[in-house]
Amino acid sequence: MRIDIITVLPDLLRSPFEGSIMKRAIDKGLVEVHFHNLRDYSTNKHKNVDDYQFGGGAGMVMMVEPIDLCITKLKSEREYDEVIYMTPDGETLHQKMANSMSMLENIIILCGHYKGVDQRIRDMHITKEISIGDYVLSGGEIGAIVFCDALIRLIPGVLSNETSALTDSFQDNLLSHPIYTRPAEYKGIKVPDILLSGNFPEIDKWREQKAYEHTKERRPDLLDD
Repeated sequence: MRIDIITVLPDLLRSPFEGSIMKRAIDKGLVEVHFHNLRDYSTNKHKNVDDYQFGGGAGMVMMVEPIDLCITKLKSEREYDEVIYMTPDGETLHQKMANSMSMLENIIILCGHYKGVDQRIRDMHITKEISIGDYVLSGGEIGAIVFCDALIRLIPGVLSNETSALTDSFQDNLLSHPIYTRPAEYKGIKVPDILLSGNFPEIDKWREQKAYEHTKERRPDLLDD
């Protein structure tokens, strides 16, 4: 997978891709991540990428020309499966979306800033709009990091245990069951006997039941789906 991220703050993005699972994926050659500084595409001598809204109103708007120049250049070099805009009014990111989009080959992610982008960019180039929650951040960079992490960990070969991602919360619309590790008893609190039994079919049943109970208690809306 190749991910091209368009941003006004490339330095803000670099660190998360230089550690942990995302770095491992890059080092293995399973994913490429490229940052594009939007100011490099500004035709303004001051390298401005924002301007006042037509019609008045508070807040600046990301200008159409630099974004169009950047996306057009990238599209001239390869085919893209999706051009994604990170925005609070996009579709809320969920696990099924991450599962599906982890199988794409090339994507562009545009990080919003200020009051947002000129609507013409959304009309001309954007194929999918994504939000990471019902709140507003200072920019789309943090949302892009969250989105990339959700995708990259699902790419085959990234995790050392291929089945790990398949048992995460939200797979099959269930939250995770309780998990334990050594010691088997700590401060008088024991690990459930079933997990020490070696009876794996019964362990699987126990985990499924606990996952259902956990979901019913904390996120009953997931069971409605």
